[in-house]
Amino acid sequence: MMHMPPTAVTVADLPVEPDALQAFALEQNRLARVLWEQLEILQHQIAQLNRARFGVSSERLAGQAELFDAATDIPVPPVPDAVPVAGHTRKGRPALPKELPRTCIEYDLSDEQKMTFDTLERIGEEHSETLHYEPSRLTVIEHIRFKYVAKKDGESTIVTASAQPSPLPKSNASASLLANVLVNTYVDHLPLNRQEMRYARRGVYLPRATLCEWKLASAELLSVLLPGLRTHQLKAPRMHVDDTTLPLLERGRPSTRTARLWGYLGAGQRKENGVWVDHSPAVVFEFAESRAGAHPLLYLNKYQGYLQADAYSGHAALYERGDIIEVGCWAHCRRRFFEIAKAQKGPGLAAQALQWIARLYAIESRVKDQTPDIKLAARQAEALPVLAQFRQWLDENVIGLLPQAPLAKAFGYALRHWDALIRYTGNGVLLPDNNALERQIRPIALGRSNWMFAGSPRGARAAATMYLLIGTAPLNGIEPYAWLERTLEQLPSYPVNRVHELLPLAR
Repeated sequence: MMHMPPTAVTVADLPVEPDALQAFALEQNRLARVLWEQLEILQHQIAQLNRARFGVSSERLAGQAELFDAATDIPVPPVPDAVPVAGHTRKGRPALPKELPRTCIEYDLSDEQKMTFDTLERIGEEHSETLHYEPSRLTVIEHIRFKYVAKKDGESTIVTASAQPSPLPKSNASASLLANVLVNTYVDHLPLNRQEMRYARRGVYLPRATLCEWKLASAELLSVLLPGLRTHQLKAPRMHVDDTTLPLLERGRPSTRTARLWGYLGAGQRKENGVWVDHSPAVVFEFAESRAGAHPLLYLNKYQGYLQADAYSGHAALYERGDIIEVGCWAHCRRRFFEIAKAQKGPGLAAQALQWIARLYAIESRVKDQTPDIKLAARQAEALPVLAQFRQWLDENVIGLLPQAPLAKAFGYALRHWDALIRYTGNGVLLPDNNALERQIRPIALGRSNWMFAGSPRGARAAATMYLLIGTAPLNGIEPYAWLERTLEQLPSYPVNRVHELLPLAR
């Protein structure tokens, strides 16, 4: 239904009676507030869309250090501590890593140059380094298995030496080549058609259908590691949860539909014999058809501890039984104020809220490398007083905001979830936000923009397997390609009851 624009009000339309005139004015004021509220919402949505399409991803405001005016009885937003800036020094070329292989080339004067002098005495040498690149190359390994006629107790048989040319049955791809395909896809985000062209430039035609099957079969081979990784992860003192979209194109459908990858990051420290010990971090991704809260509820069914997440309503059932303690995310809270402040021409309440949150993060920045005991002490002594003032500021300034306006919703988010947001101050093992998991989800978004969609549920499950393994390895200081090559070589003949030894976890 189309809405006709309101007609203009003339003097002749105004009521004559004072009471009627007053009622008319109040109604016009109400309509103006409704229209203003709708205008704010639309402007906010347009700003969000423009920023998503054209803006930078950094959540930083120009002039963020300004101190804004406030009423005398309301806490004043803090001024961020001044950061001393050292004088500019010209930097030379960065030193090349010592662990790289080196080839020495010696340079001497030519015989003709030497003959121009009566005597020459060598007094030293000068050293310099250049970084050299050698293109990757494909080679063929020929596997020769010796055969014997063996006799024992008068019986003859044929015995052939065992070999494992490829980790995959009926395949001619070595572990190193399979690892390369997996890293190209899930670390460097290269779609298979580009990989096909790369291999063709090196003289070998590998159809993308073949590459796809290698990729899927390798992920399925590696999936035997998942139960052990999940068991380890669910013992973590701290768990993070979030989800991301995964376009899924199924056979028989003309377009993609939106599926999900649910992400879980387990990490933290615990005290053993009076010493803080790290729980080796691990990230797990689970493919799901939807965003229903039943998925994290099932995965975290036996988990006990702290769970850091956004305020998604589907998580409510996780906290009902009492084994899981909710921890809020200040990054989600901050983002709501940032999106408003970024769209405003001048500083306002949203920018002031960002300054309160910046003070909390300044405290975290100073103690990020300290033990949980030191973090807890700093949060209790420094963060709690800031939070008390911030809460008073929120309570005072939320009054009078238009209920459906973006700013009112940002204030409402902070106030409704306040207990969960400040829970990190009561335990030094916790973090103030869910960014640790969001950093693990970011590569999935990069891959999505390149290979665009998963071609089947099998492909989606393979992506979940590879993102969790390739995500866990760097968290534990392990280089993904080397780990994949070694694991794919060992896994086919490794004892099933010991496959946990191959997990990409810090020992």
